[in-house]
Amino acid sequence: MGSIAKVRGPASCTCFHLRKAARRVSQIYDHYLEPHGLTVTQYGLLGHLRAFDGVSVGGLARKLVMDPTTLTRNLRPLERRGLVHSATDPGDRRNRKLSLTPAGRTAWTRARPGWEGAQRQIANALGAEHSAALAAIIDAMLAKL
Repeated sequence: MGSIAKVRGPASCTCFHLRKAARRVSQIYDHYLEPHGLTVTQYGLLGHLRAFDGVSVGGLARKLVMDPTTLTRNLRPLERRGLVHSATDPGDRRNRKLSLTPAGRTAWTRARPGWEGAQRQIANALGAEHSAALAAIIDAMLAKL
């Protein structure tokens, strides 16, 4: 067996390290977005809907590498707040099309400075070289997996 078989425990688990880092990064973004009434997950959903207006739930879930059920659960609070609109797809009544409402576009725009603040804090902590390397490694990993 290879060297992976010799490594044991959570300290060597790739998933453990990625999830721990993701939680910390999410905490930073959530801190900056809290004054705007959004979490980083909600801000990301609004941003994706801004870019992919009229996307289906399944299509958005694929783009986000997310289960459609989890996506629907994350969309509900945004729909209740009137930031996201869901409508039956006239071309396929089994699907729902998602779009931002005007209030959703405004919320995304107003929260942008908070998102930028989180971006700056993380970029400053990592440095330009490590930030670029991390993004490249994650993109390569996603492409291979």
